[in-house]
Amino acid sequence: MPGYEVETTTVRIGGLDYRIRALRDRLQYADPDGRAERAGISSATWPLFGLVWPSGVALAEAAATLPIEGRRILEVGCGLGLASLVLARRGADVTASDLHPLAEEFLRENAALNGLAPIPYRDAPWEVDDPELGRFDLIVGSDLLYEPAQPALLAGFLARHAAPAAEVVIADPGRAQLGAFGKRMAAQGYARAEPWPRFAGVGAPARRGRILSFVRAAPHSV
Repeated sequence: MPGYEVETTTVRIGGLDYRIRALRDRLQYADPDGRAERAGISSATWPLFGLVWPSGVALAEAAATLPIEGRRILEVGCGLGLASLVLARRGADVTASDLHPLAEEFLRENAALNGLAPIPYRDAPWEVDDPELGRFDLIVGSDLLYEPAQPALLAGFLARHAAPAAEVVIADPGRAQLGAFGKRMAAQGYARAEPWPRFAGVGAPARRGRILSFVRAAPHSV
């Protein structure tokens, strides 16, 4: 493809193989029409969406066991869409979302590589109000808190798009911003749990990464 190189790798999740089309390395940048720049994506961060990260694999492993029946599900910051692929393969009602201008294309091709129907996709900057996106019973994402502004932005997005009774599952490699995000989730009425084993983080000591579940019960009617 013009501007960048790709490869296809196999990732085993929940005892099943997934073929994933990814960028060959992180030393790439291609933004001929300026879409990434307009979205606030720098040349340094441009390739990050297109790699298979430990946090993404950990989230996909969790997605292989999460309850899905009757739940409308959203993957936030989907990147290559590995968790969405796992959920779609299980028959879940899942929508993937991201900010990167190539995320939808990679998601579509990865679904096809795995014999899946196209997964609904939405371009969803966290700071933009999008009433048409609606609300979800389960929202999942991996390594979403790598910049200081992101806890507030993500919490605001969740406030607009999580159902009154909702679960938010985040795979985090040990980012410093996780504590601030947890406080904002508590303020929205979520209880925090850590139901899965830890995993090796990105550039961090082994088993520093964790998967957190934030659960909010439906308010009691009076």
